[in-house]
Amino acid sequence: MRSRQYGPDLTPPWKKNRPAPEVAAEPGLVVEEAATGFCGAVIRCEKTARGPVVTLEDRFGKHRVFPMEPRGFLLEGRTVTLVRPAAAAAAAPRRPARTASGSVAVPGARARVARAGRIYVEGRHDAELVERVWGDDLRIEGVVVEYLEGIDDLPAVVREFEPSADARLGVLVDHLVPGSKESRIADEVMGDPAWGGHVLVVGHPYIDIWEAVKPASAGIPAWPSVPRGQDWKTGVCRALGWPENTGAAWQRILSSVHSFRDLEPELLGRVEELIDHVTAP
Repeated sequence: MRSRQYGPDLTPPWKKNRPAPEVAAEPGLVVEEAATGFCGAVIRCEKTARGPVVTLEDRFGKHRVFPMEPRGFLLEGRTVTLVRPAAAAAAAPRRPARTASGSVAVPGARARVARAGRIYVEGRHDAELVERVWGDDLRIEGVVVEYLEGIDDLPAVVREFEPSADARLGVLVDHLVPGSKESRIADEVMGDPAWGGHVLVVGHPYIDIWEAVKPASAGIPAWPSVPRGQDWKTGVCRALGWPENTGAAWQRILSSVHSFRDLEPELLGRVEELIDHVTAP
């Protein structure tokens, strides 16, 4: 019998790794590192003695550096090879645009007809910040955000709203810490059997929503400590040397927020939780 001649590579063609498309590692591109599953936005690319590396930042502000190896990343579930922007081919696939919250943007999408469910936000500044970062997502999901003047009004708001499986209610409040008046009211509302668990009240630990903006994004070293008994916002303006006009100060802070990366994770997680609650099937 005549022996069959084989080449040195016996790997079947369908098991061989095909070349992955090259994608420019432009700042803001959101990818997943294939080996670790770390997902984040590109911060910068650098050339090192061992080859090019990329720094990613996740939604909680954590940074990690990875080598830009072939087939080393996933973009929208597809294996890609990241390359430095200057080395990218002219025909490299364009990355999907992102909303300020980090979601994939849907160009030309119309706002969905409003759901029966609602999200109430305590404070006008809070509502403006939610709109700035999550506005595009909320319109696509058909979620309306309404202003809650104060948590003392919450029980009456819930009774009037009458939450149900088809009309869930989510509420974001300031300074929700154990043992506080806010936490007692929240527990009372969520524990009422009349609403069948269709009300979710969450909050951040900050005295005011201003503190949910990262100091570096606001252009300050840290949020100052304000003595008890003093109006917190006015005290912040004084400590920072800003004019004592809290409306103007807030516009200055709000204008420094461009995406979820400018906010503290304690607020990010709570807002995402409320959106999931209201939009759940």
